[in-house]
Amino acid sequence: MNTRIFPVAALLAAAALFGACSQDDMERGLTNTRFSADADSTTAADQPASPQVGMRGLPDFSALVEKTGGAVVNVRVVGRAKRSPDDEALLEFFHHFGVPSPGGRDAPGSGGGEAGVMRGTGSGFIVSQDGYILTNAHVVADADEVTVKLTDRREFPAKVIGSDARTDVAVIKIDATNLPVVSIGDDRNLKTGEWVLAIGAPFGLENTATAGIISGTSRSIGGDSIVPFIQTDVAVNPGNSGGPLFNLEGEVVGINSMIFSESGGYMGISFAIPIDVAMDVREQLVKTGHVTRGRIGVIVQDVDAGLASSFQLDRPRGALVSGVEDDGPADKAGVKTGDVILEVGGQPIEQSTDLPSLIAHIKPGDDTTLTVWRNGKQRELTVRAEKLDDPEQASAEAKPANREVEGRLGLVVRPLTDEEKLNADTDGNVVVAEVQGSAARAGLQPGDIILAVNNRAVKSVQDLRTLAGKLRTGQTAALLVERQGNQVFVPVRAG
Repeated sequence: MNTRIFPVAALLAAAALFGACSQDDMERGLTNTRFSADADSTTAADQPASPQVGMRGLPDFSALVEKTGGAVVNVRVVGRAKRSPDDEALLEFFHHFGVPSPGGRDAPGSGGGEAGVMRGTGSGFIVSQDGYILTNAHVVADADEVTVKLTDRREFPAKVIGSDARTDVAVIKIDATNLPVVSIGDDRNLKTGEWVLAIGAPFGLENTATAGIISGTSRSIGGDSIVPFIQTDVAVNPGNSGGPLFNLEGEVVGINSMIFSESGGYMGISFAIPIDVAMDVREQLVKTGHVTRGRIGVIVQDVDAGLASSFQLDRPRGALVSGVEDDGPADKAGVKTGDVILEVGGQPIEQSTDLPSLIAHIKPGDDTTLTVWRNGKQRELTVRAEKLDDPEQASAEAKPANREVEGRLGLVVRPLTDEEKLNADTDGNVVVAEVQGSAARAGLQPGDIILAVNNRAVKSVQDLRTLAGKLRTGQTAALLVERQGNQVFVPVRAG
């Protein structure tokens, strides 16, 4: 079955899970009673107390909905299929996950109709009394006409102030005053397990409220996304896109955006854009009409247990640098391939997906401090961010030639020809022809170009054999390989 991502904004109604339980039953279920496998020798009092649940019943969201619902709006769009490169990239991302073109004739609330005309509906919320509204970029992509409907049934034409495909955030404005507005919260305080509420227009059903919990924070969905998504168990459906995610204080902590699904319907996993990301985008779009972000010119990957051991880290953490752009900001700052970035400006990096969003928030031209791990020691480097542009990636395929076997790593390798090096635009000299044993289990592939072993350069097949020969049986080696223009470290256990 194909995994798909859908635009949305709602949450799982957990009350249904407890519908058959009385209040007494629920309270009994939340006690600290523990049962021993040996009733003769151990009693419940001998066991450690289990954690207390912070709430004995389910929360009542009615007051929150009454307080905040007036600032949530329905967004209707009409347009034709004329897309900018940024819009096309965003819609192609959604299409890859089986999502109907937002606002298209196959979208919820569309009426079909004239060929080439798209009609759709989404959600949004008012952030200023003079009519500024936040929604998703995919809701208003390709829109020639945008109409906003308030809860009091008034309708206003809206102007798209700007949209940002990288974060899927858009700002629209209506000509009105004294409007109800939402309160903005702090998504950095979110904790997994806390209750949240969403209001939106699933399938065009306006002002629908649904509730659930935070399932995780700082989630990466892959691709070029720089958003550390909030994961919830929100019952999200098309038409909810752009609606607010509230905490129990009635503050917006996110914009509901998409779901993870294998069936095309809600499956208990949905994603929201953190409100601090959205508000930063909103400020830039209102001021300048576009968004600028920082970049430092590195390619990074996660540090797993094997790589942490090979780099002498205390545990898997940080972002491992597998490539540094020549003469880029990181290169000028002294960052090297094989460094593990542990902090950016004092903020810790637990996994590689934490890095892009932190770097993106740095203004081009500003300096920041990188804390890196190199050769078993921690050091600090100062890097000056440049403006983020879409990177171009080269690719090349290795061709068969004379092959040699490096048995300890399970590799069949050969030298690259001059023509192959030119086509691949690589400084590497050794290419993988076949993988066996440890190399196959580690995920190495034919066509990978081997650049280094444990940060020691591999300039020839003999270099690879010599470095591999120094490994102890069972020792994990960090192989730096180049694959389709990208560099990545692969941990391989020596046989």
